[in-house]
Amino acid sequence: MNHYDSMKIINHLNYFNKYKFIKSFYNSDIIILNMCSVRKKSEDKVFNYLKKINILKLNNNNLIVCICGCFSLKSKNIFLKDYDIINIIFSSKYINNLHFLINEYKKKKKKIIYINNYKNIYKSNIKDLYIKKNYFKNVKVYSYVSIMQGCNKYCSYCIVPFTKGKEISRSPEDIINEICYLSKNNIKEINLLGQNVNSYNSFFSNGNICKFSDLLYLISNIKDIERIRFTTSHPIDFKDDIINCYKNISKIVNYLHLPVQSGSDKILKLMGRKYNILYYKELVNKILSVRPNLTFSTDFIVGFPNESENDFILTLDLINEIKFDHSYIFMYSPRPGTKSYNYIDNIDMVEKKRRFFEIKKLIDKNVLYYNNKMLGNKYKILVEGLSKKNRKYLYGRTENNRKIFFLGNINLLGNLINIKIYKLKNNYLYGKLI
Repeated sequence: MNHYDSMKIINHLNYFNKYKFIKSFYNSDIIILNMCSVRKKSEDKVFNYLKKINILKLNNNNLIVCICGCFSLKSKNIFLKDYDIINIIFSSKYINNLHFLINEYKKKKKKIIYINNYKNIYKSNIKDLYIKKNYFKNVKVYSYVSIMQGCNKYCSYCIVPFTKGKEISRSPEDIINEICYLSKNNIKEINLLGQNVNSYNSFFSNGNICKFSDLLYLISNIKDIERIRFTTSHPIDFKDDIINCYKNISKIVNYLHLPVQSGSDKILKLMGRKYNILYYKELVNKILSVRPNLTFSTDFIVGFPNESENDFILTLDLINEIKFDHSYIFMYSPRPGTKSYNYIDNIDMVEKKRRFFEIKKLIDKNVLYYNNKMLGNKYKILVEGLSKKNRKYLYGRTENNRKIFFLGNINLLGNLINIKIYKLKNNYLYGKLI
């Protein structure tokens, strides 16, 4: 989501042809920090950046410093009290206002806070800029598309409902218009984004309800869109109508990110996840019954309060059973304002790190297993670009999210082609055109 919002900021400012993006902020006139507050490590990075920016500000009083993202909402009072260097604080809901906020600050030289005291424009602001020429000039052959913001789940460890707010779904017409525009600008693959895309619930202009499964069918009818991905799903909202989409829509890829967080029912209950492991396994089997070749990625939190060694072993057992193809692994850190902040954080950092690396070792083993299974087989890949290490090679991505490197003509960029994988070297897969 943060990457998507950063791309929106870049494309929004590019539209006005008055901004030039540079790699180092040391020579900047405007610095924009797009920040996440889900993990403490991310917050620490922000404060370290602000220390460096403070030095820059001493030498350049005209430097404009902007703060965006869910951390800006959570820590607004800290920024107002302790950081005079910050000039503009705004919510990601209002990215399409940034150019005007910058101009406003230049005129009045007064701190601007643009967060919650404005009418929610998330459902309608997309029309203002998304259909204009060159707005997407940074997009390649795939694109992220936000379909909703916020979350209503209130898992005990998660700050998102308090920073992003309750779920707000974009209208299906806005989403389809955006994807149609993208498809006319060489985009072949889209990845639908939301804190919990399965609970997407909006209305057509005629008042009829549009659920997530309805949206998937609509997108599948867009001719030039070849692949559909979506992130992130909550198991409790992954209903049969969405599972049936895997049966009926071939454009949905054979790869699904389905966060489980823990293999222990005790820990899942403490986390407020609203399902148990039996439910999760049954859901996985239901999906596999209509898509036998699909692979799963997931999320794990290690060292959650009161996670015993037995709870952790149950997580390892689940990894071995499901054979997750990839995982984001997080060491638990208490977030102020969440329910679990009041729990005793009774797993020390040494133990959290041990559990982190044990899971990583198992996941790496699974990745190698799937890589070896791919050797000698044929796959369709979407060609995305040139290899950074060897410009002779192009690379493309399979449905199961593997990069495949191959020798080929630059004209293949943006095309779906057939490849036979013949080599695995240092965890990189190589293929030949067929």
